[in-house]
Amino acid sequence: MPEMHLNRCSWPTQDEQYLAYHDQEWGRPVHDDKRLFEQLVLEGAQAGLSWITILKRRHHYKRVFCEYNLEKIAAFTDQDIAFALRDKGIIRNRLKVHSVVNNAKKFIAVQQEFGSFDTYIWGFVGGQTMVNAFETNADVPAQTPLSITIAKDLKRRGFKFVGPIGMYAYMQSIGMVNDHIKSCFCYSKCC
Repeated sequence: MPEMHLNRCSWPTQDEQYLAYHDQEWGRPVHDDKRLFEQLVLEGAQAGLSWITILKRRHHYKRVFCEYNLEKIAAFTDQDIAFALRDKGIIRNRLKVHSVVNNAKKFIAVQQEFGSFDTYIWGFVGGQTMVNAFETNADVPAQTPLSITIAKDLKRRGFKFVGPIGMYAYMQSIGMVNDHIKSCFCYSKCC
């Protein structure tokens, strides 16, 4: 259970799941391809929605999308997609569900080209977390020139739901960038 008295970024509510995500995951470097794909799926699902909406459905996404087994997802048939779209545990947006299948195929292609998705995505920051020094959450940008570059490259490779705002959120979530505000207890723990 998260400690309630700690200084944190202002964006997580008092919801225990949200606080745990902030305290234990957000901004911490992720180098496991399965986790990198999971986060890509969740960021794509979030488009137009709040993060807590997706966070509360996270376990459903994992179940519906075969524990993020890329080969199984890439082999989804129209029947598998229709089955996923009937699951009330996920956001039942046809384009978003189709994007998971599409992105699994593109993710595999990147793995084949670079050896891992981790090598590809972390190559944009030289393998090191970019540490910002923001005083307030209002100072944190929604997108950056780098997130625009990453979004363009992913789109060029055929990925869907990878706009520059979503890609900046992705960079934050997998620790490519540490955007915990300086007064947050996580600021110095992330990298």
